[in-house]
Amino acid sequence: MKKLLASTILAAGLYAMAGSAQAAECGEVSIAEMNWASAGVAAHVDKFILESGYGCTVTLVTGDTMPTFTSMNEKAQPDMAPELWVNAVRTSLDAAIKEGRLIEAAPLLSEGGVEGWWIPKFIADANPDIKTVQDALKHPELFPAPEDPSKGAVFNCPSGWNCQVSTANLYKALGAEKLGFELVDTGSAAGLDGSISNAFEKKSGWLGYYWAPTAILGKYEMTRLSFGVDHDKANWDACTAVPDCPDPKVNSYPRSDVFTVVTKAFSEKAGVAMDYVKTRQWDNGTVNKVLAWMDQNQGTNEDAAKYFLENYPDMWTKWVAPDVAEKVKAAL
Repeated sequence: MKKLLASTILAAGLYAMAGSAQAAECGEVSIAEMNWASAGVAAHVDKFILESGYGCTVTLVTGDTMPTFTSMNEKAQPDMAPELWVNAVRTSLDAAIKEGRLIEAAPLLSEGGVEGWWIPKFIADANPDIKTVQDALKHPELFPAPEDPSKGAVFNCPSGWNCQVSTANLYKALGAEKLGFELVDTGSAAGLDGSISNAFEKKSGWLGYYWAPTAILGKYEMTRLSFGVDHDKANWDACTAVPDCPDPKVNSYPRSDVFTVVTKAFSEKAGVAMDYVKTRQWDNGTVNKVLAWMDQNQGTNEDAAKYFLENYPDMWTKWVAPDVAEKVKAAL
């Protein structure tokens, strides 16, 4: 009996030591909590899994694309950016990877970030001839402007957003004004979202810029229209994305690559947690639904992360080993 008790105590001790070693191996981790919803939720998902599953001690720090990347590249802090839209920093990131400062881990958004001009799905279903933006512009009557219903409307991004420039240039390139459309300034992110909500409440048409993943596209079914041409990066950089380009051409939005980026130091200290960071990714449809739940329930990033972990185990348990998954489930 004493031998059995001693063996049990020894086993428990070894287990505790193994857990402590794993925690020590992972150590303290700083994660950028970017200032948009999908990235904020991802940061909290990572925090919960790294802490409860791998024994890390996680600190979240406020982040944004350029400041976070610059700090990681120059100071190796924070350790991790879960959702970095890398198109904006691609050249510098490639150099940092080549020189061994940063590592590109999993593509967090498996489909990448998606931008474009959208219409409500109920409009697309009722008008199967509308497949492209050009098709939609043949029907100003389906997309009435809020101030003058005799005209169609193309809803633009808020002032100061890069997409305001591209949308205005594409509006010009497509000759939308001559086709009976006006470009509507939505004023703010809330104004852009409100215009979509209002259209669905009234079962009215809506045409304009939006992107995924977002809460709005989780709440309202929208259809992204083709511009009928491939993305021309050279023309995009030289004109489509340049304010007041004198002669814009029709172009398609680029697919935005969205990766998790970590510092070299994190990859060396994280141990098996690095396997998780190199594996986990989710699709835009799932993120849209999680963000829609968050919006409808006025939840925080942390609330939405727990909602995801509680409701999508079939997805996240594939990112980790079975024993790690059990630890995470037990902590929920």
